[in-house]
This record gives sequence, structure tokens and C-alpha cells, in this order.
Amino acid sequence: MESSRTALESWDVHRIVRNMFPLLVLLTVIVLIAGITLEDARGLLDEYGVLAVMVPTMVGMGGNLGAILSSRLSTRLHLGTAEFDPRDRELWANVLAVIALGSTVFTTLAVGAWLIGRVIDSEMALGVLLAISLSSGLAIAVVAIVCSFAATYASFRLGIDPDDTTIPVVTNVVDVFGMLIFIGISSVVLSP
Repeated sequence: MESSRTALESWDVHRIVRNMFPLLVLLTVIVLIAGITLEDARGLLDEYGVLAVMVPTMVGMGGNLGAILSSRLSTRLHLGTAEFDPRDRELWANVLAVIALGSTVFTTLAVGAWLIGRVIDSEMALGVLLAISLSSGLAIAVVAIVCSFAATYASFRLGIDPDDTTIPVVTNVVDVFGMLIFIGISSVVLSP
């Protein structure tokens, strides 16, 4: 009981708000860019309705992959077991796990979108959907990995608790890049 009380007393709402408020304002502006990108891609999404079905999952899963990795890195930092060393096998295992999870999720997304496309009469070839979903998804996963490492390391070096900053930073940045990557790859794959 005493140790949990000490942990709660070290938790300072004012410090968290002081660190997070400017960051959240900046992240709000960044996410507006994703909304503008989506609005600019309206023609593509109207023409290929099945792509509009994919957008929320594509963007959301990219942020989730980054949040998973950020959480694991933050936990390792708190436990004192993390070293940002390229020879650290556990870091590479986490990276490979995120890529494997992304491959599975984005393959499933393509198949699900193909099935939904058949129902809503917005059919697209499964191979095309797989190409768009996997290439976009894996590119987003790489962005999520890089962003997770950068946000966790920067928070740690600045003396800010990574648990407070990494997930909002990673999910918002990956949302924006995810939207840009998905729309860009979709445009390239579907261009005549």
C-alpha cells in the first residue's frame, strides 16, 4: 500500500499538462493536414469506394503499431533494460514483430475490403487491393517504427516521461504520413 501511495504522489498533473499542452496543440495542427489530404483525395475515393472503406483501418492500424512499439520501448526504459544500440536483439525482435503484425493486418484488410467491395458494388481486383494495402501498410509500419524510436528517445533525453508523450506523438504523426502514403500509393497503383 505504501509503495502505491508513493507512486501516486510522484504523479504530477501540472507537470504532465505543462509538457503535453503545447505538444497537443502542435499535433492538432498536424492532424488537420491529414484531413486536408483526405479532402483532396475525394475524387479518388469517390471513384473507388472500396478505398474509402480502407482508410480508417489503414490509418488507425499504423498508429496502433507505433503505439505498441512505443509502449514496449517506454517500458524497457523504465525497467532500465533499454539501450538504443543497433546490436540489441530485443529491439530488433520488437521491430520484426511490428512488421509481422503489420503484414498480417494489412493482408487481412485487403481481403476484407475485397469482400466488402463485392457487397457494395465497388469491386476491385484482389491483387490490386493487396498491392495497395501491403505496400502502404508496410511503409506506414516503417514510419511508425522510426517515429516510435525517435519519440521515445527524444522524450527520454529531454527528461520527459515517454509514457506521457510517445503515444500521442506517434499516433498523430503516423496518421498524417499514413494518409499521405495510402493516397499516394493508391494513386500510383491505379493510374492508367
